[in-house]
Amino acid sequence: MKILWVKADFLHPTNRGGQIRTLGILQRLHRRHEIHYAAMDDGRHPEGFARAREYSTEAYAVPNFVPEKTSLAFAGQLAAGLVSELPVAVARYRSAKHRRLIEGLLEKHRFDSVVCDFLFPAPNIPDLASAVLFEHNVETMIWRRHVEHARDPLRRLYLRLQARKMEAFERQSCRRAGHVITVSETDSEIMRRIFGDVRVSEIPTGVDLEYFAPAPSAPSADLVFVGSMDWMPNIDGAEWFVSEILPRIRRRRPETTVAIVGRRPVKSIRDLAARTPGLAITGTVPDVRPYLWGAKASVVPLRIGGGTRLKIYESMAAMLPVVSTTVGAEGLPLTPGEHLEIADQPEEFAEKCVALLGDEARRRRMAAEARDFVAARFSWDSVAAVVERILAAGPRP
Repeated sequence: MKILWVKADFLHPTNRGGQIRTLGILQRLHRRHEIHYAAMDDGRHPEGFARAREYSTEAYAVPNFVPEKTSLAFAGQLAAGLVSELPVAVARYRSAKHRRLIEGLLEKHRFDSVVCDFLFPAPNIPDLASAVLFEHNVETMIWRRHVEHARDPLRRLYLRLQARKMEAFERQSCRRAGHVITVSETDSEIMRRIFGDVRVSEIPTGVDLEYFAPAPSAPSADLVFVGSMDWMPNIDGAEWFVSEILPRIRRRRPETTVAIVGRRPVKSIRDLAARTPGLAITGTVPDVRPYLWGAKASVVPLRIGGGTRLKIYESMAAMLPVVSTTVGAEGLPLTPGEHLEIADQPEEFAEKCVALLGDEARRRRMAAEARDFVAARFSWDSVAAVVERILAAGPRP
């Protein structure tokens, strides 16, 4: 097949779940198919375009400045979001240059399939009905959960407005798309319930087993939380863990140490370390694996989110037991108590962590069960094969 793959960004540095998933799939598809990759480039990471040939036959870039979320320009985007029809999260990536690039490629080439990767570049696709929309999350659910957990009334009001706009735009895009790919049966069911008549198929979440295979490593921290620390669901989860769960753990294990490992931590996350002894905020790291290999358990304290969490499978591949909320493990076919521990209340979450920290044999059993499970079912080769079948049967541009 000759595939046009459209995304809002390039895949290096690969430090977000969506990038990891797309890279794992495209590297396998590229072995058998001709991939044309069309993305926007904000100029901050030159390696993005330079390394695109690792997963594509041809790569195309258009400039698109996306303001930092701490900047005055972003504040302006938030203000514009009060009157714009598009939700701010989508409007940030609407680009006339990107759309013209895609139109030109469609005129020049005869593609067998067009993929819109994530919802955000959808406004730049000339004809979404002839494309496959790859939804790594049900964005509407993320924004609904932001509203649920917002404490400030004005913030809740603004988030509710954005949630409504996101739902309207996502419903329109999913119903217009020739086909939709989700990353779990749970997400497919949510889409059918919220959006109605949607042509949707799901793919499993994958993991690079060889890459995460345990290796000798220096101790990092007792508990590790891995995730981009400029993404709102991770920010909320980290703050909730440190304020509500960690104190309960330390009542029984005062010496417990924690590492929060993820790129570009916002000020509220950096401030956590200043007032919490034994808490490390690493920021961007060249390799997350030593932090997994050196920990005793991985925590996924998410209250907001959608899609599926790659970090859970990566922890399992690294032979690290996991304690997660229900939202954190949503959409993953895992058995609580066997493959991981699930807890949604602070006291229960703390109890699960304390139990694992105090029982090395239990940690080893759970880690072995989990790694065997993901090894048998969730390699990137098997995930890419499912995507390949969906694209082969999908709409033609």
